[in-house]
Amino acid sequence: MNAPTKKISLLTLTAMVGAVTVISIGVAFAGIQGSKHDLGTGGASQLGATGGTAEVCVFCHTPHGSDASASVPLWNKKLPSAASYTRYSSLNTSTLDGAETDVGSVSLACLSCHDGSQAMDSVINAPGSGGYNAAGSNMGAGSKMTGTPIPNLGTDLSNDHPISIQYAGGGLIVTQADGAYNKTTGSFGDPDFNPVHKKTINSQPQWWVESGTPDGIRQKTEMMLYTRGADASRQPYVECGSCHDPHNASTASATQVAFLRTSNAGSAVCLACHSK
Repeated sequence: MNAPTKKISLLTLTAMVGAVTVISIGVAFAGIQGSKHDLGTGGASQLGATGGTAEVCVFCHTPHGSDASASVPLWNKKLPSAASYTRYSSLNTSTLDGAETDVGSVSLACLSCHDGSQAMDSVINAPGSGGYNAAGSNMGAGSKMTGTPIPNLGTDLSNDHPISIQYAGGGLIVTQADGAYNKTTGSFGDPDFNPVHKKTINSQPQWWVESGTPDGIRQKTEMMLYTRGADASRQPYVECGSCHDPHNASTASATQVAFLRTSNAGSAVCLACHSK
């Protein structure tokens, strides 16, 4: 290959790579942009144009001045009080065998809007300069979420799937070299749940349940489990984010709930965890 031809080939390859990168970014961003979690003027949320901004991420995240008490990255809202919720365990059902802790972690972030007690457009750091308020302030009309029991869950969570509860009854111990939990040789609380995977990242245990073909690789479509700081054994807990991905609206349809990590056709979301 002569020099001019080689140069053209490199330019062509660079252009192709750039085009693929742009397409990839667009696909990744398209999940939330224009969805019900897009609270800006271009979104489909209840807040609508009252947000007064076309930005998408700012209603939940901020690059500076976030609420450091939140386990969600760079959270731009004040977290509600964990003590204000009635939990599923209040029903005293005999089938609940996992230890339940205070509502927290990523679930508390979701409830920042979904408990209906705080305006959807309340943020700590508004777009532009000079918009920081540690206590939070409304960017627009200050509308709270409506629609009971969905999407406004309220503070009584006894009629919702348990959250902040140990997966599979607790007591999970990984015994396989590939990080998979073995129900035959491992310790577990409830055998009516599917195996979990665990990897250590930044010295922290990361747990998930595979929703598709098992490959030992954690992906956004897996059922995510979360560790809680109050649990010294670092057990995996079920939270709102276990089944829902707030950035994924692609599963929405006339018969399909939006923001699920994977399609629930054939109850796939339920059966990913529950062995029935």
